[in-house]
Amino acid sequence: MIPQLFVEKIDLGDGRSITIETGRLAKQADGSVVVRMGDTMILATAVSARTSNPGVDFLPLTVDYREKFAAAGRFPGGFFKREARPSDSEVLTMRLVDRVLRPLFPDDYHAETQVMIQLMSHDEEVMPDALAGLAASAALAVSDIPFYNLISEVRVARIDGKLVINPSRAELEKSDIDMMIGASMDSVAMVEGEMKEISEAEMIEAIKFAHEAIKVQIQAQLRLQAAFGKKEIRTYEGEKENEEIYKKVKAAAYDKIYAIAKVGSAKHERGAAFAEVKEEVKALFTEEELAADGDLVSKYFYKTNKEAVRNVVLELGIRLDGRKTTDIRPIWCETDYLPRVHGSSLFTRGETQALATVTLGTSREANQIDSPSEQGEEKFYLHYNFPPFSTGEAKPLRGTSRREVGHGNLAQRALKNMIPVDCPYTIRIVSEVLESNGSSSMATVCAGTMALMDAGVQMVKPVSGIAMGLITDGEKFAVLSDILGDEDHLGDMDFKVTGTADGITACQMDIKIDGLRYDIMEQALAQARDGRLHILGKLTETIAAPRADVKAHAPKIITRTIPGNFIGALIGPGGKVIQELQKATGTTIVINEVDEQGVIEILGTDPAGIEAVLAKIKSITFKPQMGEAYEVKVIKMLDFGAVVEYTAAPGNEVLLHVSELAWERTENVTDVVNMGDVFEVKYLGVDPKTKKEKVSRKALIPRPPREEKKE
Repeated sequence: MIPQLFVEKIDLGDGRSITIETGRLAKQADGSVVVRMGDTMILATAVSARTSNPGVDFLPLTVDYREKFAAAGRFPGGFFKREARPSDSEVLTMRLVDRVLRPLFPDDYHAETQVMIQLMSHDEEVMPDALAGLAASAALAVSDIPFYNLISEVRVARIDGKLVINPSRAELEKSDIDMMIGASMDSVAMVEGEMKEISEAEMIEAIKFAHEAIKVQIQAQLRLQAAFGKKEIRTYEGEKENEEIYKKVKAAAYDKIYAIAKVGSAKHERGAAFAEVKEEVKALFTEEELAADGDLVSKYFYKTNKEAVRNVVLELGIRLDGRKTTDIRPIWCETDYLPRVHGSSLFTRGETQALATVTLGTSREANQIDSPSEQGEEKFYLHYNFPPFSTGEAKPLRGTSRREVGHGNLAQRALKNMIPVDCPYTIRIVSEVLESNGSSSMATVCAGTMALMDAGVQMVKPVSGIAMGLITDGEKFAVLSDILGDEDHLGDMDFKVTGTADGITACQMDIKIDGLRYDIMEQALAQARDGRLHILGKLTETIAAPRADVKAHAPKIITRTIPGNFIGALIGPGGKVIQELQKATGTTIVINEVDEQGVIEILGTDPAGIEAVLAKIKSITFKPQMGEAYEVKVIKMLDFGAVVEYTAAPGNEVLLHVSELAWERTENVTDVVNMGDVFEVKYLGVDPKTKKEKVSRKALIPRPPREEKKE
């Protein structure tokens, strides 16, 4: 039996459209939809357990996004021809969707929930990550899972001054804005992207433009939901509550927490003081009461703690560490900390510290990207590591986390457009977070900037970054500059902004409340700019400009372009020439063929070795010009001439025939030249008879006058 289909269409207003379909695929899931734009098709499913696991006091939500290689008519790379662990790009898409969905489930809903999104067909003109949020929300919309506030996500670009929704990858290459916006009908919940030094006003304009497009997509979901038949939301067992315990905990703890919060203290000192108050609260209950309701005591203590800390900020303008809302923590920086790396720096802001290293290499070290939706390489990339000791914890190490991938990507996007287009190096930055109490990703941006300048990378402009927070009760609000980890946890917004002195280069915003007003966003951006410039001043006090050259122990890279027909001669049979040359000169030589030209990269620390490679290239590609004179050296004597080598191109040999030695008849070659003699010859081109190159010594010697014949 053919199932009944329900389809809604979204008109993008420029001839393109998106369709949402349900009723055909994956009908045993709680909700499933297929989203299509062009020939790109995405299947999204949502499933949630009917009961919660005992003792779980959070939403165990998993958002999974996978791109199937078959979607692009390709095989997975490598020996194991099966999709395995997710790529970084897939992880980043998961995070984009998760960050918008998670805050919109009921606070007391704790059932295991899984949203799976799969790219089933890929169109080169459609970027699938921009459709993932729409697909996830639509799958939830046609389910009975408690999710009351539908959302969508779009990519916004600006091409030739015009804002565009969901551009193709080719169009995106011409854009100075690449932002993903996630929002509900009422408010923006997530922003992430990179820009080429745009202003705060231009960023707000792009967000508003994207939000209007999102509203249209949510309306389409509501129509689909109504046509399909809106399911009755399932009943679930929420968290247990006890008003008497809450009142008892709050009465005992609120004033003490308020007093600690308004004094201003360091992280560990403050944590110890709060823990002492919690023990005093627990002492008010019997062992039997704690055994039965200890989880409620902890829950209400956290709730009271959050309320007291937030009120100190709103009422007194004082933060947990004693700062005012606009204050930046003390900063100290250092460059050239590690003696043998190509570039390094330490950036410390308050209790957050990042150590960044830069490594320079050839195109051979480029990061290869091979996914169904994108193929290519990155010559600039950044890796971010967040070990547990950075927060004073001992945790199992389970590989690179989604958070590490996301934070590294944000820092990479912040810096990438400040790398010169003509930079010959492949550059890898690694940020090791050594301490963390708020915004280690922004510390990574600052440390990365200084490490690049320390390495001698001629950055266009230095970049700094800052994380902004928000606390609001619906009426009063406070925008916080340079937030602590606790302020991120207890607050309503985490808004990271990076940029140069002239504009924004990247951003990442997560909103934890409904209805963020645009005037608050504008204030946050203005305050962020002031903080960003303050931090930038600290960076440039430490290192004002990139070093003029790379360090003595760092490799220098020289590039040369040769005609494509000389590539084989430089490589040699089985790679013999290039391998011997690398060994003899202590260099690394990489040859890439681009547009029928050979682009040669020579990497080495010894200038003499690099010069030797350049001389060899010059020798191999040497091509004498008709009628020009060249200096040569005799390297072999023959009965019928001498083999000479061009001194400007060692290895390039040519026969100087005995008839071209002198105007007079030459009986013996040694009568005119001998081994090792250096002189000039004229290049006469290719002899049409012998098909060999011809040079002449006598052509550069005045011809003697002929003797008159005697009668």
